[in-house]
Amino acid sequence: MRPVFTWNLGDRSVELGKRTLVMGIVNVTPDSFSDGGLHLTPEAAIAHALKLLDEGADMIDVGGESTRPEARVGAENPAVSAQEELRRVLPVIAGVKKERASAIISVDTYKAQVARTAVEAGAEIVNDVSGLQWDPSMKTTLAGLNCGVVLMHTRGRPDEWRSLPAVPDLVLLTKRELRERSDAAVNARIKRDRIVLDPGFGFGKRLEENYPLLRRFSEFQELRFPLLAGVSRKSFVGRALSKNENDAAATDRQFGTLGAEVALALKGAHIIRTHDVRACVEALKLADVAAN
Repeated sequence: MRPVFTWNLGDRSVELGKRTLVMGIVNVTPDSFSDGGLHLTPEAAIAHALKLLDEGADMIDVGGESTRPEARVGAENPAVSAQEELRRVLPVIAGVKKERASAIISVDTYKAQVARTAVEAGAEIVNDVSGLQWDPSMKTTLAGLNCGVVLMHTRGRPDEWRSLPAVPDLVLLTKRELRERSDAAVNARIKRDRIVLDPGFGFGKRLEENYPLLRRFSEFQELRFPLLAGVSRKSFVGRALSKNENDAAATDRQFGTLGAEVALALKGAHIIRTHDVRACVEALKLADVAAN
């Protein structure tokens, strides 16, 4: 049985656990692995975000920098500056809030400057894929902001992923490091009821290492935080769907993605982050019936 939490977003809260919530992905980037360039203009990104909300998304996650494999990231010398990232995401946040004042918007960033400015513009969640590891200012910045926080687990940085050594038990490692990073967040005065954890499928994990994360996802409930999972169109899904030794292309991974998303909901995920909102919403309605 999935535990129930109240997620504190600052000026309002969201109940997590009685049904599986859906976070729709809006990438305002030219180079994201699945949909880079499709929603690069503010107008296209706003229209896409509104479409996802119409399809049933409970919240949207707006990102202005790709963290695909080999990307150069970090506070010191990122491929995308904070100013460029803000140029991409701020008009989208403003446009969506203008059309849907009640919409819950997450900003997908590891940069403290972007997080602060986006929250001031109307975002209510900061989704840090680095789990507070890539910008030393992020902990203190988030402690001073009135918003929800997603801490995702990442091993290393994207340009290091191919050279990372294998570990005997990646689930155990991920769980331990998520506990350490959530403890660091709480010690930095980020309240526990503002934090959601994400084990980071695909982030510093070899293809074959993602399947134990999926199979043993329920173990992350031991951390006693709400859980978010994002597997949408990822490479390990394409490998599982391979034919004649050719992995399925990102555009052909929807049904495999749905299978993984339903499995995650049944194993305790509170929020699913996805590209294909309508399909996910409808599949999760049945998964929640089965779980309850």
